[in-house]
Amino acid sequence: MNNVKYTIGMDFGSDSVRALIVNTATGEELATAVHYYARWKEGKYCIPSESQFRQHPLDYVEGIEATITSVVSQVSEDVVNNIVGIGVDTTGSTPVAVDKTGTPLALLEGFEENPNAMFVLWKDHTGIKEADEINALCSKWDIDYSKYEGGIYSSEWFWSKILHVSRADKAVQDAAYSWVEHCDWVPFLLTGGDDVTQMKRSRCAAGHKALWHESFGGLPPNDFFVALDPVLDGLTNRLFKETYTSDVSVGTLSEEWATRLGLPSNVEVAVGAFDCHMGAVGVNIEPYHLTKVMGTSTCDIVVTPMHEEEHLVKGICGQVDGSVIPGMLGLEAGQSAFGDIYAWYERLIAWPIKELIGGSNLISEEIKAQLVEEALDNILPKLSEAAAKEPIGASGELALDWMNGRRTPDANQNLKGVISGINLGSTSPKVFRALVEASCFGAKKIADRFVEEGIAIKGVIAIGGISKKSDLVMQIMADVLDAPIKVAKSEQACALGASVFGAVAAGVHPNTEAAMDAMASPFEKVYEPIKENVEAYKKVYNDYSELCVAMEDHIMKK
Repeated sequence: MNNVKYTIGMDFGSDSVRALIVNTATGEELATAVHYYARWKEGKYCIPSESQFRQHPLDYVEGIEATITSVVSQVSEDVVNNIVGIGVDTTGSTPVAVDKTGTPLALLEGFEENPNAMFVLWKDHTGIKEADEINALCSKWDIDYSKYEGGIYSSEWFWSKILHVSRADKAVQDAAYSWVEHCDWVPFLLTGGDDVTQMKRSRCAAGHKALWHESFGGLPPNDFFVALDPVLDGLTNRLFKETYTSDVSVGTLSEEWATRLGLPSNVEVAVGAFDCHMGAVGVNIEPYHLTKVMGTSTCDIVVTPMHEEEHLVKGICGQVDGSVIPGMLGLEAGQSAFGDIYAWYERLIAWPIKELIGGSNLISEEIKAQLVEEALDNILPKLSEAAAKEPIGASGELALDWMNGRRTPDANQNLKGVISGINLGSTSPKVFRALVEASCFGAKKIADRFVEEGIAIKGVIAIGGISKKSDLVMQIMADVLDAPIKVAKSEQACALGASVFGAVAAGVHPNTEAAMDAMASPFEKVYEPIKENVEAYKKVYNDYSELCVAMEDHIMKK
């Protein structure tokens, strides 16, 4: 019999969920599966022009079943019988209104097609006004409850979304007993939870996005939220005071889910957390090393030892004891759009391809479909190839990476993207290079803020799809940051990090550090900065910084 134990890591991203079976002794990845959310793929419940992005809980439920049954089918019965833990990470803040049993309202009769009864995805910015009100109240309250979250509360976070939906939809507000984060709901669901007051809430989610801090005794008091809007009166009594790190078990799989997934019922399910934090664990993050999760947006994670007096870092997405590694301080920053910028530009260029080829009467439908597919598959690779031949700074084209607002430093979701310096000689590759450079300059702003605030950056680690696929982006990033960037070998670093916590929660490893040492991903590539490029980018970065100031002033005056 096999004495090796295995865990499953689940990573719920913006477009899909991934599952991974991992050997807890070696970190070997035995099987993986991906499920794309069906309703999300159709664009349901979203209004991009209004920054409304909602996801139906059934997309997640179907994803759990599809991915785990798939990975289970790929391994032997002996491996399945030795799966002992599951870890879960999700995007965030992605909350949903629930009834007292912890059931999302969209799963109840009468709310099935109501976007306000669904999960409010991290990049939903419908709560910009509410975030502004929270910041105004924090600035004049006797305690600044935003101080451990960088001092600026964002529309991407828990309370902004709750307040916006509660104001916008009385039916949802009346039916909502409580609100829960996606990363809290999945473990609760898998363990058969039926009382939301018993849900184990993530320290990571609560501390970074919900104004929770141990020194406050939990969440801010009810009178703070009543002062914000009486519609929130009493809600804190139906939320939580205690939070848990992800090395803690929520419980074992319910009989129903064990049967549905083909797993033993004694599998432990760990407390959930956000994807970027678990991704950092998946690559064995070290103190003062910046881990960049590079996907549709970026999330930047640093861990430091806990000190008696905690130094507050301004303008980041919070600092929380145990949000990454229990016993260490986790600091989060990031960009609201990264890969999303490249995807937007791809869609912009793809429109005439789809319309002109798709509308042609000269070729068959089959050939049209093949031509469109071939063209779309090659847009970004060809753009990258051509952009790499352009000089640094292109020919004066300069962009700002605020297409989805600014997350850090100093959250401001009112901001918009900018492309400047274009002329009649500007080409698609020149503009694309400007967009790539802007996304890397935005990353440098974050690194600079950490250093300015006394947090040394001793190394840079990259994970996520872009780090694996784009030499252009990664080399520019290394040059702009003037630092080597190590790229993780694992294709699923976030799911791997989740599996690490599954192993600790199941008691296979005594603590997170031991589990990371055994299971974390090695590195497969290092991008070294090119000295002459580093110097050349300094001038373009200065131009970018000046444009940031001018455009923020212009936009905020409107």
